[in-house]
This record gives sequence, structure tokens and C-alpha cells, in this order.
Amino acid sequence: MQVLCKPSNSSTRSDVHCPVCNQGFLLYWERSCPNQQKDTRHSIQQALHDHHLDTTDTAAHPEAAFNIPSWSGSPQFSAAALLGGAPV
Repeated sequence: MQVLCKPSNSSTRSDVHCPVCNQGFLLYWERSCPNQQKDTRHSIQQALHDHHLDTTDTAAHPEAAFNIPSWSGSPQFSAAALLGGAPV
């Protein structure tokens, strides 16, 4: 399942936090089934963790929205963004 992750500037209004740096993200889901979303959370946490493997920089995550799993298109036109109701 595809998920759009958008960095959140609010620590209180984040759907998930990076396990390494605690950066918050809002999540926009391709599918609305709670069971499928629950099953995908581990993949999201792992992807956020993996961002830190390639850099020693504190800004390991993209500054703009990104998809998990990644894809070559523009994040705003991903299925997760369109079906999840992500703001433009």
C-alpha cells in the first residue's frame, strides 16, 4: 500500500514520528482500511529509520512530501495523495 508522508511542523499533530530523530509526519493513505494501515506502519517506521543510514546530517528526511514505497512520479499525483485527500 502506498502512503504519502508529509513533514509536520507540529509535534502534537503528527500521525507518526521517526524512531531516530522524532520528526513528525502526516500520513495520507492509498487505502482507508484500518487493518491494512496497521500492517503498513512497520514499513513506514523502517523507511523513516533508513533515511538516517545514508547521511550523518540531522535533516535526513526530505523537506517535501514523499511516498513510501518510493515511486518516480510527483508525490502530489500519487495514489496516496489523491485518494488520501492530501492538501496541495
